[in-house]
Amino acid sequence: MTSKTLFLLAAGWLCMAAAPAPKPARTAAPHAAPPAAAAPPAAIDGRDPAGLISVLAALNAKGQIARHEGDSVFVTVTSPTEIFSAQYAGCDAQGHACQAVLFDRLGVGGSPSVAQVNAFNQTSVMCRVYEDKAAKPHVEYSALLFPTTGRAELLMHINAWRGCIGDFNAFLKDPVGFLAQAA
Repeated sequence: MTSKTLFLLAAGWLCMAAAPAPKPARTAAPHAAPPAAAAPPAAIDGRDPAGLISVLAALNAKGQIARHEGDSVFVTVTSPTEIFSAQYAGCDAQGHACQAVLFDRLGVGGSPSVAQVNAFNQTSVMCRVYEDKAAKPHVEYSALLFPTTGRAELLMHINAWRGCIGDFNAFLKDPVGFLAQAA
């Protein structure tokens, strides 16, 4: 994610935080029974891959545990517009209480040079591009996870990840133009 994109995300968060709270709605009749309170969403442990899968489901995406490997859990994610993976690392023996998550997406089309990949990485605060062993470009985003990581923090990471994917797609489409704009 370029510093410009990161600034826009931060500015959006600040604008939302500074917005005045909406006024409560008036009831139709003074003696009407108060509406039933909506149940708060279930608590999510962001260190558990099931927490991510739950948040993704609310975003019209499907997460499925693909495999466990040592202290890692690999999740395949599909949505109407994207396919990517999430690797939870530093997990306990049951695949819970993980310490970090790494989102990874294979590029579709485009084959930037190594110099262009390095230039992208110099302009991005949160996203990293690399070439795999088959010289295919990937973008990745990683985050540390804590006992307090819940739904809101997972949504923040997913939104940052979406920004990474957008920047990566623009970069693959026109590396020279993207880098000129990012400078």
